[in-house]
Amino acid sequence: MRVGMIGWRGMVGSVLMDRMRACGDFGDIEPTFFSTSNAGGKAPSVAGASPGRLQDAFNLDALMQLPVLVSCQGGDYTDKVHDALRGRGWTGYWIDAASKLRMRSESVLVLDPVNAHVIARGLSEGCKTFCGANCTVSLMLMALQGLFRAGHVEWVTSMTYQAASGAGAQHMRELIAQMAHVAAGCEDLLADPASTALEVDARVGGALREEALPTAAFGVPLAGSALPWIDVPSGSGRTREEAKAHEEGNKLLGLEPSPIPIDGICVRIGSMRCHAQAFTIKLRQDLPLDEVEEIVATANDWVRLVPNDREATLRELTPARVSGQLEVPIGRLHKLRMGGEYLTGFSVGDQLLWGAAEPLRRMLQLLKESERVPS
Repeated sequence: MRVGMIGWRGMVGSVLMDRMRACGDFGDIEPTFFSTSNAGGKAPSVAGASPGRLQDAFNLDALMQLPVLVSCQGGDYTDKVHDALRGRGWTGYWIDAASKLRMRSESVLVLDPVNAHVIARGLSEGCKTFCGANCTVSLMLMALQGLFRAGHVEWVTSMTYQAASGAGAQHMRELIAQMAHVAAGCEDLLADPASTALEVDARVGGALREEALPTAAFGVPLAGSALPWIDVPSGSGRTREEAKAHEEGNKLLGLEPSPIPIDGICVRIGSMRCHAQAFTIKLRQDLPLDEVEEIVATANDWVRLVPNDREATLRELTPARVSGQLEVPIGRLHKLRMGGEYLTGFSVGDQLLWGAAEPLRRMLQLLKESERVPS
């Protein structure tokens, strides 16, 4: 299967490349690598790739020669290239990590452990555009798939705690630079056993307010803080990031005709990688907690139930623990005082894997197995 790879050097693209190498995917395809900034440069060395040079990612003639294109280049690139290709008659498969095409009627969102039936229907109906969903939405559905699949969810709120990497590589760098700036500002106090916590706190607060603090990417301090606003306004008091939970969650599940209300607030925190979420779930009926736990724990091969105790929670349910892992742990499951049908829980997952790269990788495999793509 001949596949064009675009945006493979960015954050999501790099994770996708690592996963494809680890899983031996390049042995099953014939990749052509494109670049938006280094056309003519040396193409990466991977199994199945002919020695050669990077192609121009804006060369529509070159792109049209391939039956499958995978883009991790971002929404601006998709905006410039996708419709132009379709307008010229290209009928190939477009697989995209960006949000630009997600809510179009001709697109299918991909997360096959959760919505393989939706993907299969799209393929059978001739769909040619497949998009990865929002990262927190994908991680939420991996964790709660069993409850959604069984029809037990009446509504859910997801309060997210999203890592700096969700905003991009420059934001990760800025977070580290802010941490370094704060640490340098109180280094003498940390070295002095006689200094008080209040002295350290005052020094940290001053460092976070200094003009010298790097804030070009975030605009404000993230180190030692939290940012309860992600993306642009979308109306009704929500940000665009928050609106995606309801829109993309229901589309991904194939529930658009009768959507389940999904809402919440998205917050950026000072972790480098992995998004966490706190759920409040209204069940359609009061189910015993052990039955809920069984439904959640057995939904797919990657969800993992963490016992609701202090030791297991602090050991297993943190961004530091799950970074680079495909497992999506969920814990803190218990009923709320509002009634037996009210459930809460906490989940965390690597948003660069199930929230971005892995659904695209698996969609490529589904295409190959479908034998719908011409050689």
